[in-house]
Amino acid sequence: MVPPTQNRLIELLDAVRAEFDQLTQDAIMCKSQRDEFEHKMNSQIQEMNMFQQSLMEMERMQQIIKKQYEEEIARLRQQLEQVQHSQHGAPPVASGYGGPSGYAQPPPPAMMESNQPVHHPSYPGGPPPPPAGAHGGPPPPMSAGPPYLNGGAPHPTSTPPPPQNQMVSSGRGPGANPSKPPGAGPLGGASGNPSMVGGYADMDPEAVPPNMKVEGQDWFALFNPKVQRRLKVDLVHTFDHGSVVCCVKFSNDGRYLAAGCNQATYIYDTYSATRIAVLQDENAGREGDLYIRSVSFNPDGTHLATGAEDKQIRIWDIQKKRIRRVLQGHDQDIYSLEFSRDGSFLVSGSGDRTARIWDWNESRCIHNSTKRIIGVTSVAISPDGRLVAAGSLDKVVRVWDATTGQVLERLEGHKDSVYSVAFMPDGKTLVSGSLDKTLRMWQLATNNMYSSERGKNPCKQVFTGHKDFVLSVATTPDGNWIVSGSKDRGVQFWDPYTGQTQFMLQGHKNSVISVATSPGRRPLFATGSGDNRARIWSYEPIGP
Repeated sequence: MVPPTQNRLIELLDAVRAEFDQLTQDAIMCKSQRDEFEHKMNSQIQEMNMFQQSLMEMERMQQIIKKQYEEEIARLRQQLEQVQHSQHGAPPVASGYGGPSGYAQPPPPAMMESNQPVHHPSYPGGPPPPPAGAHGGPPPPMSAGPPYLNGGAPHPTSTPPPPQNQMVSSGRGPGANPSKPPGAGPLGGASGNPSMVGGYADMDPEAVPPNMKVEGQDWFALFNPKVQRRLKVDLVHTFDHGSVVCCVKFSNDGRYLAAGCNQATYIYDTYSATRIAVLQDENAGREGDLYIRSVSFNPDGTHLATGAEDKQIRIWDIQKKRIRRVLQGHDQDIYSLEFSRDGSFLVSGSGDRTARIWDWNESRCIHNSTKRIIGVTSVAISPDGRLVAAGSLDKVVRVWDATTGQVLERLEGHKDSVYSVAFMPDGKTLVSGSLDKTLRMWQLATNNMYSSERGKNPCKQVFTGHKDFVLSVATTPDGNWIVSGSKDRGVQFWDPYTGQTQFMLQGHKNSVISVATSPGRRPLFATGSGDNRARIWSYEPIGP
């Protein structure tokens, strides 16, 4: 017989076990409920994050669309003012970005219709204030926001006098009249009728005679009916990219084309259109955009220099697709690069208001422009390697001695920022493109005797005809043509002897940011645009 005490103990143990089992079940249920609550909470957090991202994206797109509308309204207002001035016999009003100082901040070249824009030289975010650099002090800081669409719309600042044709000789232009200034007429030259400054851009392609136009699937070229047609033009290759094409450049033999885009530079074979290399620094350590704004092949085509927004110049071994060295020293974005013909040095222009000459093999700076310039936008080296030219935001083109770093010439005449410079093959003539919608050709003083030439005006020709900012200029290897790309989406070929346009090419859906000619045997030129495309074109003389 079991003692009563033991029975009582068994009953108590059974009660404890039952309570323990109940508590265990309650704990399992609580854990299940907690897990369910955590799952729901995580789902709600994810939904909130997605909603927040969508909202931020909508705000960004709204800002972009707002900027586009503001810029389009400003452009239409400017066109209306030009028409009104033309009707009253006055020349069109020049647009600028500066304040009372007259110094223009560079706009986004393509200001732009592009959905994937990119900064252009030194352009600050927000509406451009009068640059402090014009009267001392540093320029405004760079913006980290979406490029090309930053900033306000252009506004008229002043009414410049009509450009004067300063060419010395009418040269070989067909039908040139010695008594009439070369380039006169509505389709080109400095003496064109102000009311017709729009030139080709105002022409109806359907009204042009068939023998004066060429049409492709998505492009056309209109030839100047006022001059003899001497060229034929055709599209050779099209390269699509995921971002704006900021710059294009051929190798010295014309075999390869480099295109600088966001984060990467692409190199193509110009014969087969094959992409042979993608150069991208995986260790850049930069989130978001990193636009490659300038590229340059060394003479033997084995290396490529690239300049970007992170202040560094990278020298790439193309075959190995590796960075050979990095040139450091600039304090702001790199906007322009060019190797000398013999490959002994490299020149760079930067938003830090300096131009520098580098011994790139030794990774050291040889010369640094001691006098700080208001925004260096473009650099070029003369064919003999003796001179370095630089365009800037202060409307001036400067020419240096590449050996001593001494400033030899200041070329003044543009009414707005100079965005591009290029030497003619003779090394004694320089071409510049400006936000004043014109190109200018300058005769440089020979033998560095600038002091003896100071009384002479070095501007020998003014080229008018673009309807918007001239963003890039280049010259053909034979010196017979000057090429320009513009925010008006057009490319024009100019006769340097007469100032007349040979043809106007429309082949992009956005601003033509960069143009380049091939130094090789084949007559080719390339264009890079805000429509994310780089294109290679052929231009050939028409046979006798």
